[in-house]
Amino acid sequence: MIAVPTEPQRGNLINAGYEPRVLDRFIYENMEDFGAVCIEGPKYCGKTWTARSLSNSEICLLDTEGAFQNQELARLSPHQALQGAHPRLIDEWQEVPSLWDAVRNAVDRSGKRDTFILTGSAVPRKAKPHHSGVGRIEKVRMRPMTLFEAGRSSGTISLRGLFNGERPDGNALPMSLEDLCDIVICGGWPAVQNMELRRASRLARSYVRQVSEDDLSRVDNVARDPQKISRLLHSLARNAEQAATTKTMIRDMTADATNEALSKETVDDYLQALRRIFVIEEIPGWSPNLRSSIRINKRPKYHYVDPSLPAAILGATPQKLLGDLNAFGFLFECLCLRDLLVYAEASEAQVRYYRDNTDLEVDAIIESYDGKWAALEIKLGHNQADQAAKNLLRLKAKMEAVGTEPPAFLAVVEGLGQHAYVRDDGVCVIPIASLAP
Repeated sequence: MIAVPTEPQRGNLINAGYEPRVLDRFIYENMEDFGAVCIEGPKYCGKTWTARSLSNSEICLLDTEGAFQNQELARLSPHQALQGAHPRLIDEWQEVPSLWDAVRNAVDRSGKRDTFILTGSAVPRKAKPHHSGVGRIEKVRMRPMTLFEAGRSSGTISLRGLFNGERPDGNALPMSLEDLCDIVICGGWPAVQNMELRRASRLARSYVRQVSEDDLSRVDNVARDPQKISRLLHSLARNAEQAATTKTMIRDMTADATNEALSKETVDDYLQALRRIFVIEEIPGWSPNLRSSIRINKRPKYHYVDPSLPAAILGATPQKLLGDLNAFGFLFECLCLRDLLVYAEASEAQVRYYRDNTDLEVDAIIESYDGKWAALEIKLGHNQADQAAKNLLRLKAKMEAVGTEPPAFLAVVEGLGQHAYVRDDGVCVIPIASLAP
């Protein structure tokens, strides 16, 4: 049974106009249980605003006041940097990695009476903390806003409820194909939710440019070629939501005869750097059980943290997407996976995908902490629901044949449906604009 976290207690630093996030309660609960929480995620996804809403004091390590005097204080006297009303926010902790160990020790000494929230938009490669923080600092991944958080989903269908046996029955907010185009291009960045498309799309383009020209080298002070980074980002966008091999990426990156040959080690290093700044995530393959005779593809799928990034890289516009529904479908899958990853994390579940040696592939497998699992296919239009349902039922039959527990539910998540319901074959049909945690 998936439990519902307790209601968070708001701190004194809450920002005017703060929109609650799905993970608020989960973060608060983990802070109570562990003493400290580290909120990780890409830049501009709202980590600091969420942390402030749950904190009573803060120190920002990227504050330019006094020539970054907060960083100097943290380096010279980590204990002083932790002084303040609790919960204490330490923003961009990775700028002074020794603070991780200081927080861990403070939680230990106080018996979890002193509580902390750390935020970070990169994982430090050098000068790593001495202690993992296990049992004292819990990591939580934040992503850009989901449709539910942005007010674009009715929230009538709960992922938690589906795992607990509820039958989906509710209306979605109205959503046209043109609406979905705009949502994919704008993305879930909090700062652009009320902007017009022309202006909102600039953020994603700027974000991609900054990753190529600065962020990927600054994360660990290792010089990387902006042109190679740009070509890798384009390959990842072109192969969005697919288990692309390194060989495929190298082929994409060297397709032009003027481009120099690349080694596997170089591409792997660039991929690792992209993961450290949370621009891409690996969606692992799902195995039904340890002793299953089914041979599965264990290669991960590379997933952009927000659909606006691959849309910007590919130069997507509403007109282009409407003229290329195949590409639109992959970007829509990216949007849905973003939301599913957020909803799953709030319920301590994991998102994976399935593909075996018979080429049976299912877009998302959600596995809860108690071992229950569900399979979901993601389709842009309702006309694809029949084939998607057949795929899901085929997976169910295959799993039951090898002794795996039956799924908690099977679902087709679609873009344009107006109502959630259960088909005669038992497969749920759920519009993404009706889904919530």
